[in-house]
Amino acid sequence: MGNREDLLAGARRCLEEKGYLRTTVRDIASAAQVSMAAIGYHFGSREALLNQALFAAMDEWAAGSGRLAGQGDTAAERYADTWDRKIQDFAEMRWLWTANVEAFVHAQSSPELLAILAEEQRKSRPMVAAQLRGVPQDEVAEGDVRALGSVHLALLTGVMVQCLTDPEGAPNGREIVQGLRTMVELLER
Repeated sequence: MGNREDLLAGARRCLEEKGYLRTTVRDIASAAQVSMAAIGYHFGSREALLNQALFAAMDEWAAGSGRLAGQGDTAAERYADTWDRKIQDFAEMRWLWTANVEAFVHAQSSPELLAILAEEQRKSRPMVAAQLRGVPQDEVAEGDVRALGSVHLALLTGVMVQCLTDPEGAPNGREIVQGLRTMVELLER
């Protein structure tokens, strides 16, 4: 590997071990076994390098278990299974989700990162809506993008935070489906 690849691998190790906010330039350089100056040369800043490493890890997750592909005979069973898989991801890849939360916190004082995160959400909404509807992304209605995609991302963020802060009290897939059904009943009154 070259310095650039070594830095990305080192940044990922630091994200796994120290998180987004506590990782320093010195930590990354040490993990990559390159000079601190190489970070500026290849990425411009610590933040840019950490962002690239974090987004690469997220893309890797999304390409694998991040898809909405639950198992079951009914839509409700498949959705519950999807959530159980995500909740398992939150536990097994705690570092990734904690780094995401830390990046969000940091983005509140970094307009550049905030813009990147907002764009990633814009890209995710139609993908999620299409997966839930079972249609190609170019066939998903804009109303579904705004409602279905946005609501699922809101649920994802909320469940993730619950799993990170109180794993024993966080809902499982079946409870999420039941909660959604109850919400629909309450809204139809």
